[in-house]
Amino acid sequence: MKASNSAENWNACSDSACAAYAGQLQDSGHLIDGKPLHPVHTATTVRVRNGQATITDGPFAETKEALAGFYLIDARDLNEAIQLASRIPPAQFGSIEVRPTRELMVSTQHAAAAAAP
Repeated sequence: MKASNSAENWNACSDSACAAYAGQLQDSGHLIDGKPLHPVHTATTVRVRNGQATITDGPFAETKEALAGFYLIDARDLNEAIQLASRIPPAQFGSIEVRPTRELMVSTQHAAAAAAP
């Protein structure tokens, strides 16, 4: 879910409306997870360049919209995902971005090396 960075739009949809819709998704077997996020001014951005971490207060990009939260759902296809997304209450005030998840493409050799102490 994306919302305008303005406090008015950030709080335009009540938590109870979002929780009620999450309950509907849970009851229908579509909800995997979902969480609201704090506004972007609470963000900390971490970048690693040449082995050195740099920490910056604030979001990673200057933008008029920010991620307000997410619903991770299980849908048959893109059409069902769009149908479910169109019912998310904050869609009335911001926008809902629909994207599929993907598996990490990691060879078993790399996975074993990463898990080693």
